[in-house]
Parts: sequence; structure tokens; C-alpha cells
Amino acid sequence: MRAGEQLPPLEIEITRTLIVAGAIASRDYQDVHHDAELARRKGSPDIFMNILTTNGLVGRYITDHFGPAAVLRKVAIRLGAPNHPGDTMVLTGTVEQVDGDTATVRVTGTNGIGSHVTGTVTVTVPPGGAG
Repeated sequence: MRAGEQLPPLEIEITRTLIVAGAIASRDYQDVHHDAELARRKGSPDIFMNILTTNGLVGRYITDHFGPAAVLRKVAIRLGAPNHPGDTMVLTGTVEQVDGDTATVRVTGTNGIGSHVTGTVTVTVPPGGAG
């Protein structure tokens, strides 16, 4: 783990099931996350992913890279373009700084519309814990 290290990209297919399951799992019952017709009435072309699902996928991206012993200390994200069914989100990351066994990683997730998520994740990786 070193400053400037690029994490390999992770492609995530955005399916209707992923969007709805993420909303249910996070108890977000807003209709725009499961009812396409109501989402359209509210100005969206289709249902879209909620922030808690995105947050979970960003966390998965980091722990997939740093291994099961990695501990997420802080996840600070901002949403941009929505994730709709049929698109693909590509997560990328760069280690910005390292302090002992803790790193700050800049994460970006893009889709066919543009930038879906940007932010930073602070992660601690115990010695010998990187995957």
C-alpha cells in the first residue's frame, strides 16, 4: 500500500434486481428505487440506485482490493449521475496517502451518463492483512 497506487477497475452491471434488492436491504422504500412508472412520473427515465447501495458497493470495492482484514474507517461519497438498469458502473481508485497501516483512497464510479459517485475511503489494513 503506497501513495499513488492505482486500484484495478471493478465493473458492476446495474440490473433492476441490484437496484431493488439494495433499496430493500437498506429499507429505502422510495418508489423511484422500485417502481419504473412512478419514477417516470417524477421525471426519471427509470428506477435508479439509492445512495446506500452505492455506499456498499464502494466499500466492497475497497475490501475486495485490500482483503477481508481491511477495516473501513470512513466512507465519504457524493452522488452525481444516477445508475439506471442496463448500465455498467466502473469503480476506480487511487491511494492518496498512507499513514502506517491506514490509507486514504480516492474513489470514482462512472456510468454511461457520467460520474455516478466520487469520494474518499479511509481504510486500515493490519500487517499481513492485504489480499
